[in-house]
Amino acid sequence: MPDFADRIWQRTTPLRAAIHALPFNTELAAGTLARETFRFYIVQDALYLDQYARTLAIAGARGPDGATLRAFGHYAIEAIAVEQALHERYLREFGVDPASLATAEPSPDCLGYTSFLLAAAYHEPWEVLVAALLPCFWLYWDVGTSIAQAAAPDNPYRAWIDTYADAGFGEAVRGVIASTNQAAGAASSTVRDRMATAFVRSCQYEWLFWDGAYRRRSWPASA
Repeated sequence: MPDFADRIWQRTTPLRAAIHALPFNTELAAGTLARETFRFYIVQDALYLDQYARTLAIAGARGPDGATLRAFGHYAIEAIAVEQALHERYLREFGVDPASLATAEPSPDCLGYTSFLLAAAYHEPWEVLVAALLPCFWLYWDVGTSIAQAAAPDNPYRAWIDTYADAGFGEAVRGVIASTNQAAGAASSTVRDRMATAFVRSCQYEWLFWDGAYRRRSWPASA
């Protein structure tokens, strides 16, 4: 019988196919994604990462044991170290001062996603929080490894592709999957249902984030 993570992964098969087919991802794979579009994305992704790493740290602190605390603390540190290096590389390439991120405004999709994760961190059972955190790891690994199989070596976004197709990132993904399965195994059926809902919602936010980046979606003009 498939474990919990496999079941909810299969449940999102149509949505994951739609994510792979998004223009942002297909054009990134081809190396034809507009530089301004990627610039918009990388700024928003840096803003997202700051909040995501904080939520990972909260998940560790709320976990059931010391091993969970160490694991999620490690994930938070790695998320900052590895992805921040990637962001800083592209921010420099696009002429964006990393210090300017302190005053940058999150897009509607970025703010919606991080607000959902932080709400889960403070108001949902730990098991639901872990399920909500998993798609960011798993979907980026899924998309990154898929793109890596076809992308040319001289793809201008090769550093992004290599980051998410890296074996070390895959190890982190498997660790969060294992934590999610462990959490589901000890949870009631009601909590497992809420875990599945949170997982699907984060997958939907991932779709929105990539789509919003491609469209450079921002807030309506203020009065």
